Amino acid sequence: MLHELLLALLGYTGDLIIDEREHSKSLGVDAPISDEPTFKLAPDISFIQPSERDLIEKITTLGFYYRELDRFSVRSRNLSWIRAANASSLASDLSKPKAEKPSPSVYRRAIANGIVEILSVYRSAVLHIEQKLLSETVPILATVTQGLNKFFVLLPPLYELVLEIERDDIRGGQLLNLLHKRCHCGVPELQTCIQRYTPHFSCKWDSVYAHRLLWHAHQVLYNQLAAWMVYGILQDQHGEFFIRRQEDKDVEHGSSHRDISEKLARMSTDDTSLTDWHLGFHIYLDMLPEYIHMRVAESILFSGKAIRVLRNPSHAFRFQDIVYHQQVPRGSQKVQGFSGRFPFLKDPFADKELIGEELLPQSEADKIETMLLELKESSEFHKRSFECAIDSIRATAASHLWQLVVVRADLNGHLKALKDYFLLAKGDFFQCFLEESRQLMRLPPRQSTAEADLMVPFQLAAIKTISEEDKYFSRVSLRIPSFGMTVKSSQVDLPKTDGNAGTALSSASSEISLDGWDGIALEYSVDWPLQLFFTPDVLSKYCRVFQYLLRLKRTQMELEKSWASVMHQDHTDFAKHRNDHVKGSVSQQGRQRSRPMWRIREHMAFLIRNLQFYIQVDVIESQWNVLQAHIQDSNDFTGLVGVHQEYLSALISQSFLDIGSLSRILDSIMKLCLQFCWNIENQESSANTSELEHIIEEFNKKSNSLYTILRSSRLVGSQRAPFLRRFLMRLNFNSFFEATAKGVLNVVRPRPTLSVLNQQ
Repeated sequence: MLHELLLALLGYTGDLIIDEREHSKSLGVDAPISDEPTFKLAPDISFIQPSERDLIEKITTLGFYYRELDRFSVRSRNLSWIRAANASSLASDLSKPKAEKPSPSVYRRAIANGIVEILSVYRSAVLHIEQKLLSETVPILATVTQGLNKFFVLLPPLYELVLEIERDDIRGGQLLNLLHKRCHCGVPELQTCIQRYTPHFSCKWDSVYAHRLLWHAHQVLYNQLAAWMVYGILQDQHGEFFIRRQEDKDVEHGSSHRDISEKLARMSTDDTSLTDWHLGFHIYLDMLPEYIHMRVAESILFSGKAIRVLRNPSHAFRFQDIVYHQQVPRGSQKVQGFSGRFPFLKDPFADKELIGEELLPQSEADKIETMLLELKESSEFHKRSFECAIDSIRATAASHLWQLVVVRADLNGHLKALKDYFLLAKGDFFQCFLEESRQLMRLPPRQSTAEADLMVPFQLAAIKTISEEDKYFSRVSLRIPSFGMTVKSSQVDLPKTDGNAGTALSSASSEISLDGWDGIALEYSVDWPLQLFFTPDVLSKYCRVFQYLLRLKRTQMELEKSWASVMHQDHTDFAKHRNDHVKGSVSQQGRQRSRPMWRIREHMAFLIRNLQFYIQVDVIESQWNVLQAHIQDSNDFTGLVGVHQEYLSALISQSFLDIGSLSRILDSIMKLCLQFCWNIENQESSANTSELEHIIEEFNKKSNSLYTILRSSRLVGSQRAPFLRRFLMRLNFNSFFEATAKGVLNVVRPRPTLSVLNQQ
């Protein structure tokens, strides 16, 4: 009977102690875990007292827990899935097992190793009891109870844990969450009894086993972190890590593989590291442990992606880097604004296979691995130490990525090029381009040849203004992306003079539709690794600002050209009248009649000039200087990306492009200015004074509405206030705009008339 009891404690039933489930079916290793203990004393045993029966059945529950935990460990540690993964495709076509086995889990295998350690201690305790009972004459049940008393605290919660894992199919980060919660039971003494290899059994075991198992599970996590943050390899065969490939996410949401491949193809790069950077990986929240903050998870994601980029440079970059080292003598490697701060690596004639090692020196990789190894060998998980180590690794990766993008790839030169061409800093080039294309833009663009038509003045302007030393201009290309908008002639077909002229023009101007040429855009070609910095979203913001500035410059040029054209005609007429001996009073009367028209042209030019000066000087140059100061002081890639995003946001915000009402008014004003210029130049062939009057009236309304909105409390109290005041000061330096706005709002002003022009 003694040995029957001891065998039952190790999970082997017999005639005295039976398993109730064995009567219904034979159980094997793969049998599911029972929801409640099934070890019972045989019902036909009559010589045992009821009190002893209850005590024996209580003791034998430990045997039941042991057996179920041992079966769980055997299943979780089964490595047959490795052979299955390496089997040929022919083997997969063979007959499948009747029951679908659960997918393997490295985290379950890790905690199974911890359970095996605890069960080995339990077996040693049973062996010690057997030796004591055989060597001494002592009460059997009392000795067994006293020797296994501590396991009544340990095995039941451990069994409940395993039961929950099996029932809910918990794995990966979810398993870490479950173990971490079990570690906190509110008793401070529980934290002091945790040892890595020799836990004290005198302590509260429900916390000890949880910490012990959590340590084993963390070994898997640290191995995955080391593979990801040291080598850039995602070591996750069973989808248990909180970093996943993007295609896994797309598949989960029902996207087809074709959609995924098309998305990756849109990156327009043949380098997988850049594709991985933008679309390759994401944080899978379901597997992110709750005690790892989202900020820390993002640092882990960034570090791994950065390491992948540094370890896998493109072939073109390797070749360029070797050529650069061969052309630049030692000691002369300097980058504008960063000379001497980050020296290039020592061997300029190194083989191209060593370029990746230069981007991430082996010593730095060893430091990262050492930090993770220290965390792995610690007996406890310290959240603060973990976060500090991750932040340090992230800083290292960001610093080397900064050196790659800013120093080696000449980021500052490309930023200057984008400023020159997308922000119109090369004003002479765009002035020449607009002059060369002025006659072309008077006609509606032809959908099939519009882009080719514009290339002629674009290349002419480049020949006249761009020097051969400008190595960035070849990266700029002109595009007209889409004709989805309503394509209209730039020189709007103005209706004939009749009673409905004002209504027709009003409806046309209320559409605020841009003409076909306002879709002109620039594209900028960037090489590896600048795609990390100049993402499609960043370049689209540059293009948006460019289109706005080009419309503004085109409007300003047309106002100047209209004045020059009419003055030239006026001087010609004056000379003609003088040669014909016509009295000068005729010319003087014509000038007097035209004075209201030229006054409104000056108002238009004043507004457009000041808006242009404000954007170019107060916004672009000011923000450019701020960006340059940050680049000089920074050595962190992510920080630099954030500063550049702020730079673009400031350009858009301070140029009022993100305020729909203001943007629409400014577009309307520029459209009215162009209509005014074309109307003035066409007035000799078809005098249309009613349209001109309506343009003037609409301009007054729009400009006054603009000033009213700029003075609104919503904008004055916003972050734009300091920059807004500069623009308002330029517009209203003599209080003219303010007085005009008040007059429009409070007084019904008569429509300005130019009817005297009809007498010409």
